[in-house]
Amino acid sequence: MCSQNFVDKFMRIVFSWLGRQVGQRPVPFIIVPLLMTVTSFLGFYYAKHASDPEFLFLPINGEAKYERAITESFFPTNYSAFDPGRITRNGRFGRLLITAQDNETLLRDDMFREMLILDELVRNMTFSFENQTWKYEDVCAQNNGQCWKNDILLPASVMAKVENKTAFLTYPIWFSPLTFDRVIFPFFAGGIQISKTHTINSIYVVSLNYFLKSGTKEDMNRGQAWERAFLDLVGSVPFDHIKVARFSSLTLEIELENNTNSVMPYFSINIAIMVIFCVITCMMSDWVRSKPYLGLIGVVSALLGSITAFGVVMLTGVPFIGINLAAPFLMLGIGIDDTFVFLSAWRRTNPLDDVPKRMSNCFEDSAVSITITSLTDMLSFFVGVITPFPSVKIFCIYTGTAVGFTYLFHIFFFGACLAISGYAEDKNRHAFTCLTVLPKSLSSDRSYFYRLFCSGGINRQDPGNREDHATFDLMEFFRGPFSRFLLNRYARIMILLTFFVYVAVALYGVSNLKEGLERKNLARLDSYSLDFYTLEDTYFRDYPYRVSVRVVFSGKINYSDPLVQLDVEEIMQRLENTTFIDPIYSESWLRDFLDYVKRNEDYDPIDISTEERFVDALMNIYLGTPFNPYLNDVHLDDGKVDAARFLIQGKNIKNAVDEKIFVQELRDVCKSTSYNVSAYHPYFMYFDQFLLVLPMTIQCVTVAAVIMMVIALVFIPKPICALWVAFSIVSIEIGVIGFMTLWGVTLDSISMINLIMCIGFSVDFSAHISYHFMAKANLDPADRVADSMHALGLPITQGAISTILGVVGLVMAPSYIFIIFFKMVFLVIFLGALHGLFLLPVLLTTFGTNASSNSETKKLNEMNCQVNRAYTSE
Repeated sequence: MCSQNFVDKFMRIVFSWLGRQVGQRPVPFIIVPLLMTVTSFLGFYYAKHASDPEFLFLPINGEAKYERAITESFFPTNYSAFDPGRITRNGRFGRLLITAQDNETLLRDDMFREMLILDELVRNMTFSFENQTWKYEDVCAQNNGQCWKNDILLPASVMAKVENKTAFLTYPIWFSPLTFDRVIFPFFAGGIQISKTHTINSIYVVSLNYFLKSGTKEDMNRGQAWERAFLDLVGSVPFDHIKVARFSSLTLEIELENNTNSVMPYFSINIAIMVIFCVITCMMSDWVRSKPYLGLIGVVSALLGSITAFGVVMLTGVPFIGINLAAPFLMLGIGIDDTFVFLSAWRRTNPLDDVPKRMSNCFEDSAVSITITSLTDMLSFFVGVITPFPSVKIFCIYTGTAVGFTYLFHIFFFGACLAISGYAEDKNRHAFTCLTVLPKSLSSDRSYFYRLFCSGGINRQDPGNREDHATFDLMEFFRGPFSRFLLNRYARIMILLTFFVYVAVALYGVSNLKEGLERKNLARLDSYSLDFYTLEDTYFRDYPYRVSVRVVFSGKINYSDPLVQLDVEEIMQRLENTTFIDPIYSESWLRDFLDYVKRNEDYDPIDISTEERFVDALMNIYLGTPFNPYLNDVHLDDGKVDAARFLIQGKNIKNAVDEKIFVQELRDVCKSTSYNVSAYHPYFMYFDQFLLVLPMTIQCVTVAAVIMMVIALVFIPKPICALWVAFSIVSIEIGVIGFMTLWGVTLDSISMINLIMCIGFSVDFSAHISYHFMAKANLDPADRVADSMHALGLPITQGAISTILGVVGLVMAPSYIFIIFFKMVFLVIFLGALHGLFLLPVLLTTFGTNASSNSETKKLNEMNCQVNRAYTSE
């Protein structure tokens, strides 16, 4: 048998003393926490809120932020010569996706007439900003002195003929016979069916876009007002032939706010469920020893701890975000778990002792175990602070702090309430009415209803009367039949075989893990934007991203040098040859300029033999027209080209995995050159999340697991038991990752939070069992199993159920974010409870104890008989 280590002994002494102090003077331990909660409300007054999706969900140190900064230093978005393919930020915009009411082709005159009406409504819409009335033309991004136009509507002039098959639209480019303007259909239409002659037979969806000036803060604020009016207008206008899905740059921010609001109505329902569950499970047939009010106080203690923690963190200036509202649900589960452990320890104390003595024994028996689980939960959350995702950092700061305060409130506030309840029990007061009642041994002459609903407690004149010492039946179930089952040879084999099947299924799920936070998952499940996301993901994935490639030559490198020209062309071709680029739509001013020079060799030769002549010919001859788009792709410094931009077109990028490969391939090409080259698109900011979420998750989970193992080694008396706790952590984490994949959850910043959280939660039940098992070093293995199950079987079961009930309100909210929280908490608690109740006792009795006889096998075969004797003696 192993002896308790120094840390364990020290903490038992400290908590034994603390329990006695709380038992002697409970009132101050109630007043001080309440005063802390009242003071913390100052934090809510000074609270800062954050809801910008780019700030919350994109990595702080993502490469795209560096690429954007460099691009904007040479090529900021020009809102006077606007081109959507050359933007550096999404800015303010509105976008509409149009489909037919009958879900057939849009190539009908009625459809295009209504689209023209819709376009006219948007352009003529007025809105108010700073007590002035504005229209779209006042705030729009312009090109050639006019608002950027939806050229996809140009075919409206011939649509009657197209419908009658007397005219045809060519693919991929069509020129208007009236204006000779071109329409590039792949960029602005989806679900296109093409004939063998490359004419368009049908179009399922059309995209209308409205871009606003976004160069200044005032532009952004004014654009926000336009977007709100735009979303309201489009959502309120009915059409006979077309359906309209709307979206704007404001949609994600609005949806994040709506996500926050979606869970609020269910919080009160969740509290009611928890209160009912806790009150019922804290009762027993003895109406003096029942603790229904402590079930309620356990819920209140968890809520007060969460509120106090939030106020304190807000006072430090950390912004509040919507997903923080998941934390109180989690704290309900953690707090109630501690409540059940405390009550189980209290019921095992001697009812004949005075309250300070019983509180001392209760704290000594339970507080160390609660400290271990609270410490592991808190540190696992704080590990999340090392991630580069602000949403993860902020949530982990709030939740880690909430775990700490919930622990303190349970030690002091709940402990003091337990002491007061103990004084009521000492005076034989009824658990509900607080009136003095008779023990069962003295109420035989009372009515049936009195004996059933009122009697309880101990007869002080006959303290040994067995009638007054009725045991809690469920606790006895775990000490008797359940312990016998765990030590049965065939049951142990069945448990181990089930575990191997579980690991196999979990590993299959891990092998199919998917990554990436899709934008639609930030919206409510009943949001108007889901139709937009569905259409965009289904029909606009063929040509989704037009990428600007910035080429910066440092030092005295001459563009007129043929070797430099060949190098640039080679870089372009390598980029165009990556998996997801279509070279047909590339735009290279250098390629076109050199071709222009070559075509003029015979009749009007252009001299570009020197850098000065090259720049002169480029700027004054080839780019001499005022609205040439290439003017925005050349940056001069002291008469020399010091930066150049080229455009390439993404193609067939269907999902987050493709997006990750897409950006990584482009960056690999850029980094492999001898020049300063980078590829950039505004959405690369989001793709950085896909690139970082897996390695950061592995890093955080590994760090958290190591910390948990160190804590287990410090607090649990025997190293082999700490190793089995670590084994449980790894097993549960693999199970959560595997089964979350099979349940349709992808790896993103939201599930990353939960995986970090799972490390702490996975320790809870395993630590309870391991600590109690090894602390009973004076018992033989069979009795240690029986005693551990008697002490913790019911609290673990109650804690698992209460934790799941604590987050059940999240699954009611129409929000992907909160549903993911429920799914993953359910997985880790369910798997953790199974490990703690079934697997870990088998492992501890097999590998976690020293053999007391010549044959370990012989000893295990005798355990069942030993437990039978222990149970019978009760």
